[in-house]
Amino acid sequence: MAKRNNDNIPLSEALKDFIQENKLQQGIDKVNAREAWIRLMGNGVNNYTTAIELRKDTLFVSLSSSVLREELSLGKSKIVEMLNEELGKDLVKKIVLR
Repeated sequence: MAKRNNDNIPLSEALKDFIQENKLQQGIDKVNAREAWIRLMGNGVNNYTTAIELRKDTLFVSLSSSVLREELSLGKSKIVEMLNEELGKDLVKKIVLR
């Protein structure tokens, strides 16, 4: 565990330290990426989304509609941009639609 001292630190800083020490950031990023997709895409796309998984810097999205997959593939770079803006950091570099 981290060194303990009597200085008061903000909760956000304590949580950041806890996440870093316990190597939880990757798991949190996976959840955040999934939630960002759901928020940005809305019900229309989410009804056809069967799986969302972040592996390293690639977001894998499984869709049950080939037509929708084709439509979304045309705007992949814009979707990546929107996701990273929603996440507040450059987490997603590439999207694979399947």
